[in-house]
Amino acid sequence: MFKGLSGLFSNDIAIDLGTANTLVYRKGVGIVIDEPSVVALSTDGKKIIAIGEEAKNMLGKNPDEVRIIKPLKDGVIADFQVTEMMLRNLIFRAQKRRLLIKPRVLVCVPSGITEVEKRAVRDSALHAGAREVHIISEPIAAAIGADLPIHKPQGNLVMDIGGGTTEIAIISLSHIVVHSSIRIGGDKMDQAIVNYLRKRNNIFIGIQTAEKIKIDIGSAYPLEKELKTEVRGRDIITGYPITVEVSSEEIREALSETVAAMIDAVKRLFEKTAPELAADIAERGIILTGGGAQLKRLDKKLQESVDLPVHIMPDPLLCVLKGSGHVLDNLEEYREVLIKKIED
Repeated sequence: MFKGLSGLFSNDIAIDLGTANTLVYRKGVGIVIDEPSVVALSTDGKKIIAIGEEAKNMLGKNPDEVRIIKPLKDGVIADFQVTEMMLRNLIFRAQKRRLLIKPRVLVCVPSGITEVEKRAVRDSALHAGAREVHIISEPIAAAIGADLPIHKPQGNLVMDIGGGTTEIAIISLSHIVVHSSIRIGGDKMDQAIVNYLRKRNNIFIGIQTAEKIKIDIGSAYPLEKELKTEVRGRDIITGYPITVEVSSEEIREALSETVAAMIDAVKRLFEKTAPELAADIAERGIILTGGGAQLKRLDKKLQESVDLPVHIMPDPLLCVLKGSGHVLDNLEEYREVLIKKIED
């Protein structure tokens, strides 16, 4: 009986609030939601029409009566009201019938987030139904999700590539010692593909088509067997629908500037790193997490550029949430890794 009652009260959740996807972990259960961070609203903004995958499928196909909004930009809240609506929906769905008390909520945020942005995250979660909000930086959560020994006095370098930001951090003794947060990620890659094809092939495509191209044939380094795909879009000159064939070499060229910016950020990080930590990383290498880590042969490109071992974690997209879930399940043990209380 007592075990059953305690289960009703164990309704805490962790949220990886990402620019591209939002994932939710429920204590004692695991990952319960993995949805695109997209909301479809009525034009007056009062009625939610769809959230997540259903809303994303409407992108570029919606009538004037339906607004499609991505409420997070560059890893932080761009639209407070819509984020609150989305969080309220996700918290309710994650709880199901476990509504005896409001949940404690742990939210992941970029390491470069400002005090104002932290407050926006906290307030959104509180207004959406959380009784208590804790915040953890994404690189720390990713490191815990990757089973790195963050409590020890040794350097661990994590590079988490999300939709809106790339987080690079060196972690030792449960704290971020050096970090860089650049507002470049998967979304910038998609836009780079749109721009490249418009200039080179006179074809205009949508962001969703660009994302599919990136996933199917995108790469950061030459492939053993180069790939091709057919792309459908609108001819810029005639305005008619057309189909063109695009190669992985072309898409690699389209992504080259974005990839170079990420590599430059890693190099600049080492300029601020103590020699002892740099020696640890030379031995252990770079840990890649986040959805952007799935870009074909990114590890090879990075390894060749910085001359260090690079390891992509299994299920890199889930690494941050797995780490957050572990913290949520052991909150007292990991209390020191949480971002300290935000001042009003």
